[in-house]
Amino acid sequence: MELPEFSPGLSARVELTVTDADTAQALGSGDVPVLGTPRVLALAEAATVAATARQMPGGVTTVGVRAEVEHRAPTPLGRRVTALATLTKVDGRRLVFEVAVRDGEELVAEVRVERMLLDRQRFIAKAIGD
Repeated sequence: MELPEFSPGLSARVELTVTDADTAQALGSGDVPVLGTPRVLALAEAATVAATARQMPGGVTTVGVRAEVEHRAPTPLGRRVTALATLTKVDGRRLVFEVAVRDGEELVAEVRVERMLLDRQRFIAKAIGD
């Protein structure tokens, strides 16, 4: 597998308008009607995937292998949050991202996501037991 060349500083932004389905109540992570931490993590991971998507060659993908979430502030229904992922470190097949999730100017969460580059077909075959 030929690894793509990614450089620190690569970034991407994704947005989400908080709906009932995104709340801690709906996700089972709490009993309040605000943006749930599992959804914050999913949004952060989506931003990391978007950051590498344009340069990802066919047959290669990334999977999340580690994440650290610091969820700092509640976000109510109807608010739009933005996740900005920035690649901070490349170590062989390991990519490390810092993601800032904001509601306007307010920092809602900081997420550190590590992803691993791998052969897509081989990973799928291993997952299904072939």
